[in-house]
Amino acid sequence: MKQFKYLALLILLIANSALAGEAKIRAEMTKKFPYSKIISISKTPYSGLYEVAFDDRLVYVDERMNYLISGSIFDLRTMKNLTEAREKQLYAIDFEALPFDFAIKNVKGNGKRRLAVFTDPNCPYCKMLELELADLTDVTIYIFVFPILPGSEEKAKVIWCSSDRLKTWEDHMLWSIEPQSDKACDTSALSRITLHAKKLGISVTPTLIFEDGVIKPGTMKLDLINEALTGAIQYH
Repeated sequence: MKQFKYLALLILLIANSALAGEAKIRAEMTKKFPYSKIISISKTPYSGLYEVAFDDRLVYVDERMNYLISGSIFDLRTMKNLTEAREKQLYAIDFEALPFDFAIKNVKGNGKRRLAVFTDPNCPYCKMLELELADLTDVTIYIFVFPILPGSEEKAKVIWCSSDRLKTWEDHMLWSIEPQSDKACDTSALSRITLHAKKLGISVTPTLIFEDGVIKPGTMKLDLINEALTGAIQYH
C-alpha cells in the first residue's frame, strides 16, 4: 500500500513538472512570437523536446528555450515521420467538404489522385507552382481562384466568365496571356471561395490541400507534390 502511495506521488510530481514546463514555454514563446496563435504545447517522448503547435505550423523547442527546431522528426526504427503524423492530427481538414462546384477542374491522365489549390492569377509564386503542376500525371486538380492581390479580382472574374475556364487559366498562368471574355456572368462563386478560404484559415497563395486533408501553404517542387499525393492516397 505504501509503495502504491509513493508511485502515485511520483506520477503527480512528474505531471506537475510537465505542466510547469509547458506553462514556462508558453510564456516565453508568446513573448518571442507575439503575433502567432499557439494551439497547444506538450512534452514529447524524444530528447526532452517540447512540441509547440502554432495555428499554421509545428515546431520543437528544448526545455531551456535555447533552441527552436523547425522540420520533421523521424523514428529511425520504423522510419515513420512523427511530425507529419502529428500535423495530420492537428491541421488536417475534411477534403470532401471543399466547394468543388466552384473549382476549375483539371483531369490529367487517370485522375485518380486528387489535389486542391487555392491560387491567385496575379501571384508570381502561383505561376511557379503552375509550372510544376503542368508536369503532374494521373491527378485531378481542383483550382480555386482566390483573388487576394491588387487587381486580381477583375482578372479572376474574366477567367470565370470565359467560355473555357481551364484553357484561359493555363494560358494566363503558364504563358502570360491576358484573359479575355466577351460576356458577363455570375461570379458569386469567387466570393464563396473567398469565404471558404477564410473558414479554413487560408490567407496566402498558393495553398495546396491534399486528399488526406493536409494543408501546405506556398509553392512546392514536383517531386514533393508527387510524394505528398502518394502518401495522401495511402493515408486516405
